[in-house]
Amino acid sequence: MKIIGLDVGTVRIGVAHVDTTTKIAIPDGYINVNGQEISEIQRKLSFHNSNVLVVGMPRSNDGNQTAQSDLVKSFTEYIAATIPGLKIYFQDESLTSVEAENRLKRRKNNYQKGEIDAESAAIILQDFVERMQSALNNQQTLAPVEFTSTGVIQDEQADLKPQGQDEMPKQKKSILKKVIISLFVILLLGGIGVGVTYYWYQQQLLSVKNLNCLYGSPAEAAVGTEEEKDPDCRYQTFEIKTNETINEISARLKTQNLIRSSEIFKFYLKLNQKSSKVKSGIYHLRANMSMPQIAELLEQGAVSSNVFNLTILPGETIADIRQKLIKLGYQDTQIDAALVKQYDSPVLKGLYNAEGRLENQLQPSSVALEGYLYGETYQFYQGETVEHVFKTMIDQLSSIANLNKLEEKFQKRGLTLREGIILASIIQKEAHTEDMPGVSMVFQNRLRRGWSLGSDVTATYAADLVNPNRNKNDPNNNIAVLETDNLYNTRKHTGLPPGPICSPSISALLAVAEPDENMKSMYYFLTGDDGKMYYSVTDTEHEQKKRDFCQKLCSVGL
Repeated sequence: MKIIGLDVGTVRIGVAHVDTTTKIAIPDGYINVNGQEISEIQRKLSFHNSNVLVVGMPRSNDGNQTAQSDLVKSFTEYIAATIPGLKIYFQDESLTSVEAENRLKRRKNNYQKGEIDAESAAIILQDFVERMQSALNNQQTLAPVEFTSTGVIQDEQADLKPQGQDEMPKQKKSILKKVIISLFVILLLGGIGVGVTYYWYQQQLLSVKNLNCLYGSPAEAAVGTEEEKDPDCRYQTFEIKTNETINEISARLKTQNLIRSSEIFKFYLKLNQKSSKVKSGIYHLRANMSMPQIAELLEQGAVSSNVFNLTILPGETIADIRQKLIKLGYQDTQIDAALVKQYDSPVLKGLYNAEGRLENQLQPSSVALEGYLYGETYQFYQGETVEHVFKTMIDQLSSIANLNKLEEKFQKRGLTLREGIILASIIQKEAHTEDMPGVSMVFQNRLRRGWSLGSDVTATYAADLVNPNRNKNDPNNNIAVLETDNLYNTRKHTGLPPGPICSPSISALLAVAEPDENMKSMYYFLTGDDGKMYYSVTDTEHEQKKRDFCQKLCSVGL
């Protein structure tokens, strides 16, 4: 007699077979869970001329059934309903995958996950053969699993029964019959069968959308010359941060429409023991990836030889970013072309006019994107265009602005979205994070009165535009820097400069939106030699605080 053994998983089903004359279970490959698994199981049974199936039943260390147990039972019921005439037995399994992997390690250096599943099925089947032999030695038989007409398992424990003994007294059979009828009625009222539940679960594992995309991988898309026509075919950047919980990750995957159900994703990870294996990093995902594919990627990690990281720090300028791109192998001509390109993003509102030109014609086009390349660590594929790199950074700022309702909050302060970003970039350079709300209020007070901002950092930026190669460490240049005749120099010109002077952080942006109301009467500030921020109402008070607290910092080269 031939017996087929199965180790049921949500991605693959390990298969093994045994001949009861030899009593040695042999791995027999695996079956992918893709909707064709029942026909594949039937093919295995036909090939070995068998009608006996042994299915591994997972249990916890204390012997109780688990969520995986329910899945296995549902799948087994589905098999029984689809392939009639089978004798099906459950065999308890515990840590068979671990034992299977250990066996394979002893036999070979390299092996696939499917081989582990097949080896697990062989262990399960071998355990069953030994249990069956023990039962025969004690003149007992193993009872196969019984199903009612609704597919519900009647006897999942495969009880041992003495040979020749009637399975159950008639009185008990009568009681059992009533119980079965009662259960049938309850399940009928419930209106859903286990087979339907299993089918629904498998559907949830499928990709959100079935797409016909131009590129088959993020790497191909990165270097491709054509753009995907279907927006859903474009890869989304999905970052998992250190210490982020599975609940948070699952919820964001659902929000970005990358999975069908956050709850099923969590269940799938737990079921396949992947919850603790998800790695932080930046991933490129899209809606035609199945849940198992996404889980596999998150387990493997985002590190790859064909990707590179690019970190932009808050406060860095386009000049800084240019140098980083050059070190990565990009050419000046590529960067120049990307800097003057017009990009489409809500956060760029106010940068271009209706004709597509810069709204402020006095702003150099080479720094038009200053302040919009959001400071963050990004991961890109080798060969990525500079335009795509910049677009990713702009989109990140747009996402930050939208999430924090910055445009709405800026408007309440009498500022447009662009004006708020410009002011945030100045604050970024002027203050430490904890002092940003106070500095923001001082600047907004001065703007309301029509005063110049008097910001040294804008004078420095203006001087760098006029002379990029100037000596920045010579304090003797300070007067020349402060007198630089350029619209970016708020020491000489009132109002805001033509554009941002660096990439502002979320803290600086929020400081513009929510300044420190305790500084409503302040019009001056300075950072003392002790690192503390000192505020003043009048210029006289401000000059005195310079003498008292700023002997060194106030004479540093600009």
